[in-house]
Amino acid sequence: MKTCVILSSIIASTAAFVAPTNKNAVGTKISTRSTTAMNAEKPQGKMSKALPFVPCPKILDGSMPGDAGFDPFGFGGADKASLTYMREAEIKHARLAMLAVVGWPLAELWDKKIASFFGVSDALTSTGASPSLLNGGLDKIEPEYWVIVVALAALFENESRCTKEEKGKKYVPGDCGFDPLNFYPEDKAKQFEMQTKEIKHGRVAMMAILGFAVQEALYRTPVVAETPFFFQPIF
Repeated sequence: MKTCVILSSIIASTAAFVAPTNKNAVGTKISTRSTTAMNAEKPQGKMSKALPFVPCPKILDGSMPGDAGFDPFGFGGADKASLTYMREAEIKHARLAMLAVVGWPLAELWDKKIASFFGVSDALTSTGASPSLLNGGLDKIEPEYWVIVVALAALFENESRCTKEEKGKKYVPGDCGFDPLNFYPEDKAKQFEMQTKEIKHGRVAMMAILGFAVQEALYRTPVVAETPFFFQPIF
């Protein structure tokens, strides 16, 4: 009997030291696995506003107007200087597109009438479409027109360079000091809002002018005739 009691005491004493160690080891393993699982479930970095299932590029921090974290091909580059350079190019192309998306259909609507009024030949193609690389008809454009276009582009580029040198770090991409109607507000928040509107309208215009060119190249019909409900009066 005494022997049984002694053996029981020894086993109990041994278990008292061994069991907690095993429990701690198991608990540690469970805790480690749980932490790993939680870390795996956490999104890696900020997600894009434009594509919520895609991580946002680190360089796109939302400080620029119109920044929705969308740059799947990495055109913005890896640093702020390259991003600013690309924004400068984007806003200039956007402004040209906004002018073109208005001028393209207006030329198809009014060029023949204006040319007839002044007694000169029109500059449209044989189908009545605006002249372009895909439509042809650029040979009809007078050389003086290209001289004026290049001169204006050079003037604005020079003004933009001067403004950049004058303002230094305060320079806003695309600022060429041109605001004859004083649309640009004084308040910082409203300035950011105005810049956002401009870049968004410009992006839509770039897509629209591309659509005009492709549509006319494929169907050989002026865009104003192909989709008259956009360009003709409803009454």
